Amino acid sequence: MENLDSLKNEILSKINASTDLKVLDDIRVSVLGKKGQITEMMKGLGALPLEEKIALGKGLNILKSEVENAIEAQKIILEDKALNEKLTTETIDVTLPIRPETQGRIHPVSKIYEEVVAIFGEMGFDVANGPDIEDQFHNFNALNMPGNHPARQMQDTFYLNNDPTKPFDMDTAYVIRTHTSGMQIRTMEKQQPPIRIIAPGRTYRSDYDATHTPMFHQVEGLVIDKNITMAHLKGCLYDFMKAFFELDEIPVRYRPSYFPFTEPSAEMDIGCLKTKTELKIGAGTDWLEVLGCGMVHPNVLKAGGINPDEYQGFAFGLGIDRLAMLKYGIPDLRTFFESDVRWLKHYGFTPLDLSSMTGGLSNNGGLAR
Repeated sequence: MENLDSLKNEILSKINASTDLKVLDDIRVSVLGKKGQITEMMKGLGALPLEEKIALGKGLNILKSEVENAIEAQKIILEDKALNEKLTTETIDVTLPIRPETQGRIHPVSKIYEEVVAIFGEMGFDVANGPDIEDQFHNFNALNMPGNHPARQMQDTFYLNNDPTKPFDMDTAYVIRTHTSGMQIRTMEKQQPPIRIIAPGRTYRSDYDATHTPMFHQVEGLVIDKNITMAHLKGCLYDFMKAFFELDEIPVRYRPSYFPFTEPSAEMDIGCLKTKTELKIGAGTDWLEVLGCGMVHPNVLKAGGINPDEYQGFAFGLGIDRLAMLKYGIPDLRTFFESDVRWLKHYGFTPLDLSSMTGGLSNNGGLAR
């Protein structure tokens, strides 16, 4: 047994002194391999008397286990060391174009983002940006969505524990925002009317199919002032749709709907022609839903610190990804996030195709096909 202790100290010293994975693996083979020291000693147990066999066998098993654990622990240390050295010595210039391509492409979502900002900017809207991780007050409560609202269920919303040291509590947890509507409340909290903003950005919901992804992009709009009416809402959205689809006229209609943060609420449809092979916007007798809208609910105004007896407003929300699908004929939303260079080359835009109301939207260079 004294020999085993001496052997253990010798082996563990070699393991701890190993400087790279190759040396460590050589030690493992020399000790635990088919012809390793411990393996050969185990093979010789059969020639020993029973009592010695039991005692030495037990000691060898303990030694083997300790050596295996020491090798595994040292392996983790050396792997981390090797990775850190590699990260230190290897650098990548992320500004270089993808090889062998000589020029990158602007993603359709980024292009639509520019177009939406350009159109609403011409109308006098400011852009409001906010956090992706929201508290439940700004994401739900202040938007007139009570605790039992279906949208707050865990199958629809991603929750984050606000205190990792305590058990998860859905009532106090943070959420990865399900819409950018929270920016309406944040804007009202720090700015008195008149207010005219759009809030574009990423949003997150637990959904995944051809027209839904766990992460997508939305733009919310908010206008608050004295004597704001539904007519202002309809005129604003009509002008936006004409400019966005670059049409002189476009058929639109509004259908009554329900949203907890607006009253009355409506869904906006635009006229189109649907066939098996294409969708033509602005022609035909078919209708296509494009956004939800309505007059801001008095409870939402109160939550934002604004007197609903003095001010009124309208709000709307539309999907940036969906707008890209409609405008550029993209059939599946999931392909937006698959990082396929061929797809991006087909649907993307050259970097100099900047969107502006004076220089043009998608017609300024067009699709980079």
